[in-house]
Amino acid sequence: MFSHRNIFLNSLAQTSPAPMSIEVVRAKGMYLIDIQGKRYIDMISGISASSLGHLHPNVVKAVQKQLKKYMHLMVYGEYVQHPQTQLAKKLADHLPQNLSCTYLVNSGSEAIEASLKLAKRVTGKTKIIAFKNAYHGSTHGALSVMGDEYFKTAFRPLLPDIQHIEFNNINDLQHIDSRTACVLAETIQGEAGAIVPDHLYLQALRKKCNETGALFILDEIQAGCGRSGKLWAFEHYGIVPDILVLAKGLGGGMPIGAMISSKEFMQHFTEKPVLGHITTFGGHPVCAAAAYATLKTILDEKLIDSIQDKENLIRESLQNKAIKSISGKGLLLSIEFESTDLNMKIIKKCIENGVITDWFLFNDKRMRIAPPLNIDFKEIKKACSIIKKSIDQCC
Repeated sequence: MFSHRNIFLNSLAQTSPAPMSIEVVRAKGMYLIDIQGKRYIDMISGISASSLGHLHPNVVKAVQKQLKKYMHLMVYGEYVQHPQTQLAKKLADHLPQNLSCTYLVNSGSEAIEASLKLAKRVTGKTKIIAFKNAYHGSTHGALSVMGDEYFKTAFRPLLPDIQHIEFNNINDLQHIDSRTACVLAETIQGEAGAIVPDHLYLQALRKKCNETGALFILDEIQAGCGRSGKLWAFEHYGIVPDILVLAKGLGGGMPIGAMISSKEFMQHFTEKPVLGHITTFGGHPVCAAAAYATLKTILDEKLIDSIQDKENLIRESLQNKAIKSISGKGLLLSIEFESTDLNMKIIKKCIENGVITDWFLFNDKRMRIAPPLNIDFKEIKKACSIIKKSIDQCC
């Protein structure tokens, strides 16, 4: 009799020496259910991806409806496919005018790769400014703009002409100059520990890009689609990027990414060379249908209106002397503890007690809190109670 656990460990590629190895057989709403029938409250949404929880009926219905019509037909950009056009129109209707044209891909990493190519093509420049402690994906180009050397050094050489500066440090903006093709920033730094920019910082960054002719790219792969308490996190800061990158929560549990810019900029991919960027499965009709249903549900059910109250409840419910601070915005939060060891012990204990949480790649003293947007207040109280219990058990 074969064991799924053994197959997982021996026949699937591993990404860490000690994977969590929870054997999930079902998931619904806010809960994962393992092979023993144990229920876990999902307080990280598959790293901000399951924005409406698991098996949301609107998303499931959209997927089932599209499956009966067609799946993959042709490489992206050649056929008129209604799920793609419907999603692109919905995005354009809720974004500023200069963000009216969408290129659909399969993931956040892919969207980052496309945005870097587009910036070079539009500006004719090569220098890229990125940020320390930034995470944009694991593909070669995305890895090049990642702001943590530990994850990069084994794969060098990477893309040339990239400079990393400090997030929230206005003095470092001097490094953006006439040679700069683009500045790539997360609106809220995710893997650094949900680091929120100073209110005027992104405005100063936008101004510097205008002065030097650099394109301003915002990565809202984690912070977008309502998670911050606005539909787009940049709305908090009174600025608009030249290119917006989305993924994760956009798909409501299905894989999709998007690079959004102006029609004028996007036209650079159509000639010199033709097919300047191409993807086979980008904008897969089933995924696009799921993304449209997700975005429509977030808007129609006014889920964003309750995000601030949910953030406040989490902050109020997690008062504990072992917690040094809580950072972040909306439902992208991090809890800081005294040490990495303590954080890891608490995370492990939370999972044992039935709450799924995690740490941050570049800040392993912090615990991730990023539940589905439609989590209700009762579920928040229950999850926070279990987290506090776990903290007390470890302290």
